[in-house]
Amino acid sequence: MTVLRTPEDRFHNLPEYDFAANFLQVGDTRMHYIDEGRGDETLLCLHGEPTWSYLYRKMIPPLAARFRVLAPDMVGFGKSDKYAALEDYSFQMHYDKLLGLIEALDLRNITLIGQDWGGSLGLTIAANHSARFARLVVLNTFLPTGEEKMSSAFMQWRAFSQKVGQRMQVGRLVAQTITGCELPAEIIAAYDAPFPDESYKAGAAVFPSLVPIRPEMPGAAEMKVARAKLAHWRKPAQIMFSDSDPILGGAAGFFRRLFPTAGDQPEITIRGAGHFLQEEKGAEIAAEVLAFLERTGA
Repeated sequence: MTVLRTPEDRFHNLPEYDFAANFLQVGDTRMHYIDEGRGDETLLCLHGEPTWSYLYRKMIPPLAARFRVLAPDMVGFGKSDKYAALEDYSFQMHYDKLLGLIEALDLRNITLIGQDWGGSLGLTIAANHSARFARLVVLNTFLPTGEEKMSSAFMQWRAFSQKVGQRMQVGRLVAQTITGCELPAEIIAAYDAPFPDESYKAGAAVFPSLVPIRPEMPGAAEMKVARAKLAHWRKPAQIMFSDSDPILGGAAGFFRRLFPTAGDQPEITIRGAGHFLQEEKGAEIAAEVLAFLERTGA
């Protein structure tokens, strides 16, 4: 396996991102994570495709004022190492890397905040290691088993990602999801920062193809088991989707039905936001997370 590491100067002077860098060796890759704030409660913020911990920059300061907040970069993204080959990425690899980080740091009393793949992987880990988790905050995500029909918007995105491959323009893709305004050029550049050239983009290029669209695909069985376990979840769960996500927006109802405790919390919809709701409404989401934590005794 060829492992690439993005030069540090790619991350100099990024807007609103002045957090200290922390690194942990997990197997053959070094993983980066933000670790801000203090306390016995840990808020674990997991990003999805094709973003990185930069997505949580607006949420981290208000959350870290009261709690410990961790925001790792998955392998292939952000300041974490990147495999050069498409075939080195898999559901199991990402699962093992994130679980390895959680176990190495011995994280407990975790409130998961997961979106996109961060939700798919994070919820599967929480289902299998529930003793480490105290609460769940579920943002625009899904647990696909290959048995359901995926949205036409997702299938179009999947086909597009396969067509462009490692020529994917990450920052522009994020910008195209923003509702009601244009994303500033310096923010677009920040989402492009982890990828000096196309050779670094294998993880971003392949992630959409890893979503199980057939039951025999890797990850499908694992997420089916996670669904069954989460259907008996007795700890607090807050479902918080945006109103303008054509890819995953329809999954909000699924999660409200899945979790027995979801009905204990108010039904929250983040208005005026698309798929990357943390980018558009980070401060609002952080306030809702803090309110959820207060309601549930954190």
